[in-house]
Amino acid sequence: MKENGTIIAAHGRQYRVELASGEVLSCFTRGKKSDVACGDCVEIARSGDGQGVIDAVAPRQSLLYRSNAFRQKLIAANVTQILIVVATEPSFSDELVTRCLVAAESQDLAVRILLNKCDLAAPLAAAETQLLPFAQLGYPILPLSARQSVDTLRPLLEGHTSVLVGQSGMGKSTLTNALIPDAQAATREISEALDSGKHTTTHATLYRLNAESALIDSPGLQEFGLHHLSAEDIEQGFPEFRPHLGQCRFRNCRHEREPDCAILAALQRGEIDPRRYAAFLRLRAETA
Repeated sequence: MKENGTIIAAHGRQYRVELASGEVLSCFTRGKKSDVACGDCVEIARSGDGQGVIDAVAPRQSLLYRSNAFRQKLIAANVTQILIVVATEPSFSDELVTRCLVAAESQDLAVRILLNKCDLAAPLAAAETQLLPFAQLGYPILPLSARQSVDTLRPLLEGHTSVLVGQSGMGKSTLTNALIPDAQAATREISEALDSGKHTTTHATLYRLNAESALIDSPGLQEFGLHHLSAEDIEQGFPEFRPHLGQCRFRNCRHEREPDCAILAALQRGEIDPRRYAAFLRLRAETA
């Protein structure tokens, strides 16, 4: 008999599937290929006590993943909101933030930037300055300290399936534990079931906040390739470019050295941040 469930933990080809009854099974995919992500709605067939096989994946509302020229890495499925976690320390990569934002834009997902560890006063000003270009573009930035209080974040999660993304060391797991006190125990249980690391997030895990809201904690990122996006997707992923797109002399303008390029003109007028423009060029080069 087939049963429906949701992937609540993904590690390699091994998955934890939560059924509608609340029962959790350890499941595998058929064959060697695995295209299943945390948050996927799946159809499974039981194969033993507490075990099952994933037979089908339901159509997704969204899929967040990264890719390079050789492979892709699924992060989370069916999310409605991306929470990009940065911190006052250690230092964070604003280019990685840009890439996460472009991925969110390509999926039409709500996005917020969480500035964690704001209780550390000394590095706070530098982190806020680094985030200023994103604030000026209208991306919401929420300062908080996961070790002190997450009360300002809680209402922003209501009705969403949110995914935490960011570099290692930004405090994603600390945020998760602050929002969901039982998460630490659940992580240990899942780690033992999946035979993976217990101290850092090595696999994506979904936690229920309530009947309408969920939170996915994902492994730390050191890179975020977007090789799967087209040149047009990348252009559209930069909101500050949009008013100028289609205004260049050449229809296939790459916005590098071409004459009468509207993007270059906006850059010279100070309407586009130079670091964002440099990140755009690197993204374009990767997908060329």
